[in-house]
Amino acid sequence: MLVLNGTGIGHHIGIGKAIVLNHGRRDIPKYHVEPNQVETEVERFRSALDRTRDELQRIQKGIPENSPKETNAFLEVHILMLQDPAITEQPVRAIQKYRYNAEWALKTETEKLVKLFENIEDPYLRSKKNDVHQVVERIFDELVVTNDSSPLSSDKNLDEHMVIALDLTPSEVVALHNRGVNGFITSLGGPISHTAILARSIGIPAVVGLHNAVNYIQHGDLIAIDGHTGTIIVNPDEPLLNEFQQRQIYQSNREKQLKSLRKQPAITIDGQNINLFANIELPDDINTLESVGIQAVGLYRTEFLFMNRTQAPNESEQYFAYRDVIANVEGPVTIRTLDLGADKQVDGGRIDGASTINPALGLRAIRLCLNEPALFRPQLRAILRASAHGQTRIMIPMLSSLSELEQAIEIVNEVKHELGKEEIAFNDNIPIGGMIEVPAAAISADLFAEKLDFLSIGTNDLIQYTLAIDRIDDEVNYLYDPLHPSVLRLIKNVIEAGKTAGIPVSMCGEMAGDPEYTRLLLGLGLLEFSMEPKRLLEVKEIVRNSNLEKLFGKTQEILSCNTSSQLRSLVDRINQD
Repeated sequence: MLVLNGTGIGHHIGIGKAIVLNHGRRDIPKYHVEPNQVETEVERFRSALDRTRDELQRIQKGIPENSPKETNAFLEVHILMLQDPAITEQPVRAIQKYRYNAEWALKTETEKLVKLFENIEDPYLRSKKNDVHQVVERIFDELVVTNDSSPLSSDKNLDEHMVIALDLTPSEVVALHNRGVNGFITSLGGPISHTAILARSIGIPAVVGLHNAVNYIQHGDLIAIDGHTGTIIVNPDEPLLNEFQQRQIYQSNREKQLKSLRKQPAITIDGQNINLFANIELPDDINTLESVGIQAVGLYRTEFLFMNRTQAPNESEQYFAYRDVIANVEGPVTIRTLDLGADKQVDGGRIDGASTINPALGLRAIRLCLNEPALFRPQLRAILRASAHGQTRIMIPMLSSLSELEQAIEIVNEVKHELGKEEIAFNDNIPIGGMIEVPAAAISADLFAEKLDFLSIGTNDLIQYTLAIDRIDDEVNYLYDPLHPSVLRLIKNVIEAGKTAGIPVSMCGEMAGDPEYTRLLLGLGLLEFSMEPKRLLEVKEIVRNSNLEKLFGKTQEILSCNTSSQLRSLVDRINQD
């Protein structure tokens, strides 16, 4: 028996026999073609692109109607990437200029693209380099002849099996799901990659980021994985296997039980109403809200509209994307303005002339928007126009100084004036809030609260900035700790600032959707949570079984703790009560 640990995706248990794929182990040939063979080589490369596109479109057409909307969206991302000049044209130029063979030209040019992604500070966008790898791997599949009899290239039923691979594309995850796979493990990837998000959405047990997974696990090994903790058991003994099987049964029963809460209010035992909102990034995501009984969006990430393209979406395109959500959701929709990372080379394309590659913590989010009004103003116009169709809030990300906020509000007012002169309808009293994710903003939250209509705590970045770590860097991942005393004190400070100013405070990071922290956050005074829809019912159940008055007293003891281990012990005790 062997115990391994990676990054768990979701909360599902999976058991199955290992099927090990050999993705990423191929040798890429390198040679020079004869001058009279250059155009033939170019044509070979372009034919491989066409076949790759055809295969992805074939998979897309075969997606079952009851699949989550993210499934189609992620496949669409890969199809769009096959139109990106960095992938389609740069290798052609390398073939023509250096007479490289198609495989080597593709390898060298995409390595340059991946390096650009590695300079992006924002973890979500930096993780998109995995999408580049995945698309390129598919092109290699068409270029490099192999004898790989991969189960992904057949219609073999994969129930009772667990797939082990260097990495998997969203399209491969769809194929595995359709064939009944019990789970997968990858060497690459993180919790915010498209593959991870999709696996969470459709409920496939998965563990990612297990380095050299294909070296530890052999074909036919019996594998048990815990998608919550990231624990992997290779060839478990009988007692441990039985434990995992019992947990699977319990999990299935729990999911049925939670569905009964869909129409129940999120009210604590002592009568406090708690607002539970959804995080979305695509207009189609609202289709999942009904299944969990929610009608409000606490975070609408707008970056997706700007990705996989060389020019920003125009005002009209953005307007329709925002309007379609606002008009179909009863509660408020909080739209976060553009939060691209430090390097604006998104998926191979520069956004409208922005050309500087910045170091970590550089020009991103509101800094980028203030520096690039050609990006910011059309987005604000689109949001304001869409606000005429329902409850809408604007949220400004990564605020670190009041001067940034004042500049942003001034631009909002200028755009309002423009729309008024043009006699275009909008909500003149649209609430404006700020995302508190920089320690400077959390410390001075009282100053921001005086000028804003609401605050939202972005724990993902707040934690990594407070602890000076990169949360997707495996070498320092162990330091990423939501229960660090400094983090909790900053969260408490923001909540108190909102309470003093009489404005709502929400939380929209991963911490908000983790049931382990629900009672802790309630005890700290948090009354609004925004999370992935899949996590909402479990959080609602905890809310309905919690007494705020009792929790307030217990969290005072937590705030006086000096170490994370002490904190974790107290949190465990609160959760068991």
